[in-house]
Amino acid sequence: MIATIQPSVLCNTVQAPASKSAMQRACAAALICGGKSIIYNPGHSNDDKAALQVIAALGAKVNTRDDGGIETDSSGTDLSSPGTPQSTLTINCGESGLGIRMFAPVMALSRLPVTINGEGSLLSRPMDFFDEILPRLNVTVSSNKGRLPITLSGPLQPRNIEIDGSLSSQFLTGLLMAYAAAEARDVTIKVNNLKSRPYIDLTFKVMQAFGLKIPENKNYKAFYFDQSPAHLSPSGIRYTVEGDWSGGAFLLVAGAIAGNIEVCGLDPDSAQADKKIVEALRDAGAGIDTGDKGIRLFPGALKAFTFDATDCPDLFPPLVALAAYCSGTTVIKGVSRLAHKESNRGLTLQDEFSKMGLRVDLQDDIMHVHGGKGLKGTTVHSRHDHRIAMACAVAALRAEGATTIEEAEAINKSYPDFYEDLIKLGANVKIKQQSVHIQ
Repeated sequence: MIATIQPSVLCNTVQAPASKSAMQRACAAALICGGKSIIYNPGHSNDDKAALQVIAALGAKVNTRDDGGIETDSSGTDLSSPGTPQSTLTINCGESGLGIRMFAPVMALSRLPVTINGEGSLLSRPMDFFDEILPRLNVTVSSNKGRLPITLSGPLQPRNIEIDGSLSSQFLTGLLMAYAAAEARDVTIKVNNLKSRPYIDLTFKVMQAFGLKIPENKNYKAFYFDQSPAHLSPSGIRYTVEGDWSGGAFLLVAGAIAGNIEVCGLDPDSAQADKKIVEALRDAGAGIDTGDKGIRLFPGALKAFTFDATDCPDLFPPLVALAAYCSGTTVIKGVSRLAHKESNRGLTLQDEFSKMGLRVDLQDDIMHVHGGKGLKGTTVHSRHDHRIAMACAVAALRAEGATTIEEAEAINKSYPDFYEDLIKLGANVKIKQQSVHIQ
């Protein structure tokens, strides 16, 4: 798919998409809780669909209700034997990094072999932590030299363990879920150099909503499961997925650079790390008003800012789009968190935005964005990375001339309605399906 964006002036109101971070965690919690649940405002991105397919493959019943909610029933699910003794269960996590890191420890509760595979960039992303950590928990791991596919055979046994949290908090989320499911008692998970702490807060918030046991958080350096019962095993849970600050960040930046808009459905009290986009917008001098109904954005005199994105690395793409229109040099910290995303995002942002005339320098863990000189419309490529596609689309709203994004369908991974929402706001966006030539 090719998306062409003309310079546009925005106005109108739009609803933020559902949080795929919360949605995927809710799917895992619904599987583990051992009862019936209804998930309202469910996401429908590719990652969300993959999470629903995973829990169905592991034994949960999943149905779509007439009101749009997702009903799950895991009351008859036995995570210790989700497959059959005669054959290895194979589960596809799609292209979701959170999905595979979170669900792998849960799948390792099985005493029968489970093979995990994925698609796209997930096939090349490192999975070494499975090889390093899971064998310490009584899990046999067979991997493709640290890459997919991997086969796990447990059952996982909760034990005192120490892990490195510098690469991602997502594997810790999976361990916390698996320990809760395995009724862990009097065991501690120690974590060194944990990144993205707000995402662990989100994990606990979702676990609590589904009645799962929450460990004692010892300053994010250790998580202790005490001697109390593992979880409440409630039934009839009703959970509403909150708006997505990661996707909403692109809408907010679009308003800051291209028009007067209002974005609804974003909770200022959310545990999502990416709500820090509001701080960046204010530091950049954007016109922003947070009200009861939504967040209003209007263009202001944008200036360079300094921002630490170590705990919210998904903000890098919208921050670069914002910084492109800020006079001066913007400094963003946390580049080391970008190497193992859908693309190497630091280099990809540098390459694709350079086509639009923006200079982006990378030095160790720091990104310097030399903005305020305007962008030119041109042809860019998503690199099959949803956030790159969205960042280029937002930046194109004030570029000189049209911008064409190749492989623009990458947005389906997290925000399939993105272009439609830009159009609702008044953006001039044309979508064309790419032709496939077979020789």
